[in-house]
Amino acid sequence: MIASSKKGQWFELIAPMEWQGITSEQLFSKVWQAPKKLTHLLKMNKEVMINGKPVVWTNPLKMGDRLQIKLFSDVDFGLIPQYMNVNIVYEDEHLLIAEKPPGTNTHPNEPGQTNTLANGIAYHLQAKGEFRQVKHIHRLDRDTSGVILFAKHAFIGALLDKMLEERQIKRSYSALVCGKILNKKGTIDAPIGRDRHHPTKRRVSPKGQRAVTHYEVVNVKKNATLIRCSLDTGRTHQIRVHLSHIGHPIVGDKLYGNSPKETRLHLHAVELKFVHPLTFEQIQVTSPIDWD
Repeated sequence: MIASSKKGQWFELIAPMEWQGITSEQLFSKVWQAPKKLTHLLKMNKEVMINGKPVVWTNPLKMGDRLQIKLFSDVDFGLIPQYMNVNIVYEDEHLLIAEKPPGTNTHPNEPGQTNTLANGIAYHLQAKGEFRQVKHIHRLDRDTSGVILFAKHAFIGALLDKMLEERQIKRSYSALVCGKILNKKGTIDAPIGRDRHHPTKRRVSPKGQRAVTHYEVVNVKKNATLIRCSLDTGRTHQIRVHLSHIGHPIVGDKLYGNSPKETRLHLHAVELKFVHPLTFEQIQVTSPIDWD
């Protein structure tokens, strides 16, 4: 973990021994893998300093140097803040993790839309006096509940996007599925594409995008199995499509199964785990659920 602090609009990091000898240019491009466009904007706006002076990007860093980046300027939320009883399970100056209830969209799908988790996050930030553009790093289906990661400024958003792409953000899900799964664990590696007969449905298709889901049996019940899933890819409805494909649709899944008596989809994002890209702190949050 790196010593850091927020000072007004500036974020300050104390360079650790591991950064000794690398240049600021290399820190942004190699260590953080920050997008070139974003780094260029910071350069042009003179929003990076070393020990209180404008950075010389080609000079090597020394252990103990104070690296300052202007990250906390006020910006428009990008959507309408709306009061909502949001459960925040983790938050710092850069990111937050919130629980999404079932039946709620992650974010607006059109301008002016409200009643989404992102609207509630915007209101939460506004109430704290933090005017940040709300950006979800991943999403959950409307009927899926559980933890979602949000970025509070563009720089951390770009770093987290890259981490998600490189599978450095680990996500685990709890699902109650129909029938008894006999194998203790397994992997479903089957490509997923659009169903041309339905506007929102997906299906396993040889022409689809590769999709990989791992599962492990937690408990076998009378007519259902409780499993824990993790993903190597993030396709739309991936877990739901894959489990239905192997003959074990999720309980309550009216789109991919047949559970008319159930009031909700039994799929919940139970855990997020990753290393904070700016402080290098290990972040692990859990959101337990009991399907009984």
